[in-house]
Amino acid sequence: MLADLQSQLTTKFTQAIEQSTILNDELTVIVSPGVLIEFAKSLRDEFHFEQLVELTGIDYSRFGIDEWNTETVTSTGFSRGVNRNSNTTHIGTRFAVSYHLLSYKNNMRIRIKCFLNDEFPEVESVTSIWPAANWFEREAFDLFGIIFRNHPDLRRILTDYGFIGHPFRKDFPISGKVEMRYDANLQRIVYEPVEIDPRVLVPRVIRHDSRYAPTQEGAK
Repeated sequence: MLADLQSQLTTKFTQAIEQSTILNDELTVIVSPGVLIEFAKSLRDEFHFEQLVELTGIDYSRFGIDEWNTETVTSTGFSRGVNRNSNTTHIGTRFAVSYHLLSYKNNMRIRIKCFLNDEFPEVESVTSIWPAANWFEREAFDLFGIIFRNHPDLRRILTDYGFIGHPFRKDFPISGKVEMRYDANLQRIVYEPVEIDPRVLVPRVIRHDSRYAPTQEGAK
């Protein structure tokens, strides 16, 4: 079924589809932002993907830059699994939007990805196709700074309206940039530069299984 869908989409959108793969019973299709609306309408009307399950932004700025060799050193703990000589890097655009769709009629799922401009990430809103995208797009705008053109009400949804920056960008400081407190003299909330010293924590693995349990003398 998924292979048939992949073949049909590839034939219909030969120029629009940049890449398509099937993994874990889900088809992932990468399309350019310029053809997203046409592609999305076709998925809804012709291929019966009626439901938008999820929409999220992605920041690939550190993708492929792996310091932690966790696959082969889990028995020794992450603190000794760091690989400082790793030079793998992600080559490509930094931001993307991922759309997860469900077809009730055909009992299939599909994921669409659009890679966006690094300096000013923007893409057309799909709220006219799937109204459920409204709050999802507002969340991606708030946390990643992705602009959704023609969104009916594109404003922050989780952070304060005066918030500076986008917390889910990987270059955003973990402690934030400002902190707020109640000023008893002014009798209002005030914002001040954050005073928390940044720290880098070393992840560890704490194990409690039988391999590390204390043994009793004489026990077999």
